[in-house]
Amino acid sequence: MSSVNLKRAVCLSISVIVNLICLVLIICSRRNEKLSWTREAATAAENVASFSCSGHGRAYLDGLVTDNGRPICECNACFTGPDCSVFIPNCTVDADSGNPMFLEPFWKQNAGSSCIMVAGWHRMGYEFEDGSLISKELENVIHKLHDTVGNANTSNKYIIFGAGSTQLLNAAVYALSRTIYSSSPSSPTKVVTSAPYYPVYKSQTELLDSKQYKFSGDTSSWKNKTRSNNFIEFVTCPNNPDGHLNKAVLQGKFARHVYDLAYYWPHYTPIPAPMDEDLMLFTLSKLTGHAGSRFGWAIVKDKAVYERMVEYIDLNTYGVPRETQLRALKLLNVVLQGDRREMFRFAHTTMKSRWEKLTNILSTSKRFSMEKIPSQHCAFSRQVRAPSPAFAWLKCEAEEDKDCYNLLRAAYILGRKGAVFGVENRYVRISVVNSQDDFNLLQQRLQDLVSKERSIIEVVTSL
Repeated sequence: MSSVNLKRAVCLSISVIVNLICLVLIICSRRNEKLSWTREAATAAENVASFSCSGHGRAYLDGLVTDNGRPICECNACFTGPDCSVFIPNCTVDADSGNPMFLEPFWKQNAGSSCIMVAGWHRMGYEFEDGSLISKELENVIHKLHDTVGNANTSNKYIIFGAGSTQLLNAAVYALSRTIYSSSPSSPTKVVTSAPYYPVYKSQTELLDSKQYKFSGDTSSWKNKTRSNNFIEFVTCPNNPDGHLNKAVLQGKFARHVYDLAYYWPHYTPIPAPMDEDLMLFTLSKLTGHAGSRFGWAIVKDKAVYERMVEYIDLNTYGVPRETQLRALKLLNVVLQGDRREMFRFAHTTMKSRWEKLTNILSTSKRFSMEKIPSQHCAFSRQVRAPSPAFAWLKCEAEEDKDCYNLLRAAYILGRKGAVFGVENRYVRISVVNSQDDFNLLQQRLQDLVSKERSIIEVVTSL
């Protein structure tokens, strides 16, 4: 090839490359123009997320701001100051709330993959395109989730969404009682559960005060009376507050069961086998920690019961907000990304560590004891595991310590008294799922209590 032709070929090649670069720049420029609203939203989110609260609080997009528009930190309990850096002496640690903030670090580590941006025009109508109130894609992901974890059989069953499991609890009672009442309207259906029990079963049933059903206390008192009464039994597994894997007590054609499986996930309990009950309830809050999103789901076998639950949700709130369903979909997709075990590893490691520390502190105490639950094989992890429940069910053993709640309050620990759960106040529920700040302070307060107990024993022994 002559030098002239070579120069022409080189010039042509350079021209093509330059044109391609210009084309790419033009496309990127236009794309950036099209994405301007997301860029603005992303900048606002990044600015708030980067605002320093000393590791003891956080700022939010919907939080308060100063007069000059700076975000205001929302501090963890027992911390204060503009940046949450000031510890409050003699502060009472909140071990009453079941706020699952222990999972917050995982979501900070996965901030990008779990982030969503919602356009102002996103799903403004009441229904989805098919006229339903639930995202079919989210429903599909929930089936995949349970198939992955192996904690519930969803085959040939219906799924319904609710505002947390709280709304679904009464939707289930409404649906089951309507079915019973239509065939036996002479007396209200008895709603029962085994003590110690989750107090919302009682308070919600009494609040709604229906002629078709009423709360009738502990299941054990009705064990031999199922032939003359209709029952709806709440079965909590693992149980809130004591962590036991409860089973139904009442049997026969007059007993219906609602399985509350909010904590039936690998970070709280070994999963020996998938549940395959007629009506099962789950909630996002205990799975991913997003309690504020208020999203739960029911898995229902019977079509008539499912339709009555849908009727209840329709009349009560007309479904779950589309933004909530969108966020739940995004979060569950993160849970199922990769090997589908990353979040469960993080959650179980955190809970296991917390329980080891609690057990170590209380192992030397004769004044306090915790519920002992045996280890068993977990099909999800394929190993034998000890449970790591969301709550410690603490008992004051000394005869004089009949009011364990106030004993702990005097030591700057706020728990939840046993009477709330239908048992004596010698028991107190202690939350293990709160923020790391809360758990660190709980450890310190319990250690102080046990050390004081040991000191008293040493003094008495020396006399």
